[in-house]
Amino acid sequence: MTAHVYILRCADGKYYVGSTRGSLERRIDEHNAEKFDGFTAKRLPVALVYSEAFDRVTDAVAAERKLKGWSRAKKEALMRGDFETLRELSRGRRDT
Repeated sequence: MTAHVYILRCADGKYYVGSTRGSLERRIDEHNAEKFDGFTAKRLPVALVYSEAFDRVTDAVAAERKLKGWSRAKKEALMRGDFETLRELSRGRRDT
């Protein structure tokens, strides 16, 4: 079964990072249907802005933990596919 890590943009512009096994589309629908209390419940609707598939759930969960520790700038560079800026931000350089 495929697992995913994903980033949602909430109605207030904040980002939410999560992971799921199975259908990513169903998971996003569950967020928007207020199936979960917590961060996204008061920030609806949410929109998917990034996802990555993994063969193993443990890899998706590890990616989720990593992304949750990232700055907003790093998450946005990842979403844009701007890997040069992502590398620079990872080194602590902000002269981009």
